[in-house]
Amino acid sequence: MPLTRDDDIKHLLEETRTIAMIGASDRPDRPSYGVMAYLQSRGYRVIPVNPQITGEHVHGEFVFRELSQIGEPIDMVDIFRRPQAAGEAVDEAIAAGAKSVWLQIGVINEEAAARAEAAGLKVVMDRCPKIDIPRLGVGKVA
Repeated sequence: MPLTRDDDIKHLLEETRTIAMIGASDRPDRPSYGVMAYLQSRGYRVIPVNPQITGEHVHGEFVFRELSQIGEPIDMVDIFRRPQAAGEAVDEAIAAGAKSVWLQIGVINEEAAARAEAAGLKVVMDRCPKIDIPRLGVGKVA
């Protein structure tokens, strides 16, 4: 079961430092652009992943084509993809050794969530950290 209790989600956000964002965008009108900036302002390192804008920079971070190219530990993979594409992103997160996956609002894929949990990852689904961080009173991460 994905995490739903406020205490569990708060703890996950507090223990997370490095977030890979699959579906990050360089377009200011896209939700991922604003969420990435917000997460950075709260002290998280956010590494953008998007094969369509690879090699560029978004909010000062190099954009990788795929998760496997990052080459450093990832605490959380934040997924901004259509529900039917979320499974592939979850499989990449499992292969990369991420500790958790966060499927954004509207990204509901029960099969992918079950695979992540079976692999030992914590799962949050159909939520947004930009909403939950202030709501839960999560302080800046160091």
